[in-house]
Amino acid sequence: MKILVVEDERDVKDLMLLHLRREGHDATGVENGEEALRLLNANQYDLAVLDWMLPGQSGLEVCKKLGGKLPVLMVTARADTADVVLGLEMGADDYITKPFEVSVFLARVRALLRRATTAKEPSPDRYSVGELKVNPDEHRVWCAGEEIKLTLSEFKLLTALLDNRGRVLSRDKLIDHVQGEGIVVSDRTVDTHVFGLRKKLGDCSEVIETIRGVGYRIKA
Repeated sequence: MKILVVEDERDVKDLMLLHLRREGHDATGVENGEEALRLLNANQYDLAVLDWMLPGQSGLEVCKKLGGKLPVLMVTARADTADVVLGLEMGADDYITKPFEVSVFLARVRALLRRATTAKEPSPDRYSVGELKVNPDEHRVWCAGEEIKLTLSEFKLLTALLDNRGRVLSRDKLIDHVQGEGIVVSDRTVDTHVFGLRKKLGDCSEVIETIRGVGYRIKA
């Protein structure tokens, strides 16, 4: 897993990096909030380990700016209950106080990574066609385990085709399924929606077949 450690005490930072790397993680360390935000915006990390007291922007400010985009373990000497609550309210997922046992630190890291990995896995799905999984109740779609973000029109189009798997749906039929409050669809825009849907589905787009002169269907 890719982990960013943000800690201005060099000895503490080096200790955390040493043990994270021994666990097999790709761990990087920085000593201030500005550099942390630069790396977090430019790279995809699985976990951030943030010290509360940092020069410049504090770990708390960095945590707030992340907005829950990845798990955060807050590491600090501030052990008051009010501080713990504040850290969690600002978006931290867990909290460990200094000085800490390395074994406890690693256990917290493992728990957060486990939780994050579980959260990324597809929820129980109603539709499954090859690598394509769809959960209509949650409006979520995955291809080969990677979640795909669809517009409301694209999602309605996909579920309409899945509801009629193996059957050809004409453009008029698809308009009936997709058109609704706030969504106006014409026969000419159906093709545009299908094009956009296929592009987003990537390798899973092959499940949608074009029946020339008629419409579209999902492979049976």
